[in-house]
Amino acid sequence: MQLADIRAVVTGGVSGLGLAVAQRIVAEGGKVALFDLNDDKGAAAVAALGDAQARYFRTDVSDEAQVAAQLGAARDFLGGLNAAINCAGILGAGRVLGKEAPMALATFQGTVMVNLVGSFNVAKAAADLMQHNAPGEDGERGAIVNTASVAAYEGQIGQAAYAASKGGVVAMTLPMARELARFGIRVNTIAPGIFWTPMVDAMSDAVQQSLAASIPFPPRLGRPEEFADTVLFLLRNRYLNGEVIRLDGAVRLAPK
Repeated sequence: MQLADIRAVVTGGVSGLGLAVAQRIVAEGGKVALFDLNDDKGAAAVAALGDAQARYFRTDVSDEAQVAAQLGAARDFLGGLNAAINCAGILGAGRVLGKEAPMALATFQGTVMVNLVGSFNVAKAAADLMQHNAPGEDGERGAIVNTASVAAYEGQIGQAAYAASKGGVVAMTLPMARELARFGIRVNTIAPGIFWTPMVDAMSDAVQQSLAASIPFPPRLGRPEEFADTVLFLLRNRYLNGEVIRLDGAVRLAPK
């Protein structure tokens, strides 16, 4: 896929990893539709990216009908759709047996709905549109990049809901890639480690230093632009398909 030809939907696109992806795509000459639920940040992102290259669409990724409708509107703005990058997610932190009471099912369910079902909703609706694209080189019609987490493999205490939701994203990558191969649509997933995000910015210096010290090399938190670099590599390299890439500085999460 030629980077200047990217017409992408980016969920969670108004901050953090999603915004870094959008910035990189626009810098390469592509266009982005930002799906998120923060109107103020959405307006700021579009102002920074340029309203000819970016537009914000208020979208709850867990709402199947809303996702399908907004993807159609995004395709109209973009003048086509050949990439979908799922960065929307929530932590859903909490112990199965908390101090006050066991975890409420609503907490577990809500985390799965955003992180896993939301990724599925967007991937499914995007693929439904992409299948009608004219085939490019190698017959490619589009590419989907999902975001999991290293917690899918080494979930910590308090991450049962989060790890389960991200583990589901990992597990659906290969079967989805296999199914969509006949349409020329690739599916890959990135499993990031500990990255600088708005959540980390709110932590104390001591906690930030402790997190950085846990990473073998380089001994620092990941930078959003490094995540964006990986997304663009996945979009550009047509032979990468059905793969989950850990982007984590060789970190392996401890139990807590």
